[in-house]
Amino acid sequence: MNGSGSEARVAIVAGASGGIGVVTVRALLAAGFRVVAAAPHDALLDDLRDELAAVGARAAVIATDITLPADVERLAARTLVDFGRIDALVNLAGIGSTPSLADDTDARMERVVAINLLGAARLIRAVLPVMKAQRRGAIVNIGSVAGEVGVMGIYSGTKFGLRGLTDSVRREVRADGIGVTLIEPGFVRTAMNAGMGDGLPDPSIVADAIVAAIDRPRRRVIVPGWYRGVVFVANRVPGLIDLVFGNAAIQNRLNADARKGHIHG
Repeated sequence: MNGSGSEARVAIVAGASGGIGVVTVRALLAAGFRVVAAAPHDALLDDLRDELAAVGARAAVIATDITLPADVERLAARTLVDFGRIDALVNLAGIGSTPSLADDTDARMERVVAINLLGAARLIRAVLPVMKAQRRGAIVNIGSVAGEVGVMGIYSGTKFGLRGLTDSVRREVRADGIGVTLIEPGFVRTAMNAGMGDGLPDPSIVADAIVAAIDRPRRRVIVPGWYRGVVFVANRVPGLIDLVFGNAAIQNRLNADARKGHIHG
């Protein structure tokens, strides 16, 4: 169904102004989608709006705070008014935390949960009636390897939660023709991880996985592929992960890097 005009599929991308989000918007447009780019109203969203002006009616930019239920409902409603359908939802919005729970404030923990988990749940809830009526659709949630290997404090907690939510929703909507995929990236090269150097994979590796998951939903996709070994060990031999990351020197290094802003999850 890729193509242009009235038959082109419509995708909502939440968290569209981030490093992975912008690349994902471009990838979806290149694949023939019409795209609704949603993110908080800031300079990054303004930059994306300027870029997307070149594609005209194929894209819309909607300022959205996914911690506000009214904003989420407005996003879904405006997408229907502007494009008449919702074929895909990409839940990319997320923020990190420190590895040490002791370093987080209560307000920060609440915000991480509100964006990473509750925000994703609200977005899914908003699009499900439309997709169920259409008898088709695709939901792609962006988790993290930290949702398999708990080493990043409340951030890991929310990504573990998103994994459970994804499984639950997949089973809920299986009979409705809606695919639900969890993509779990490791560290990729974005502004959030700038302190980790230029050797990280390009965010296009995640964007390509998202486009592929919309066309062919899968239970879970881990990128880059070498992280599958880490996840396998974490699931099969969790005691080994306890020994490695329970080491005081490693914990001190993780937390020292986070406090310097080198690691954001």
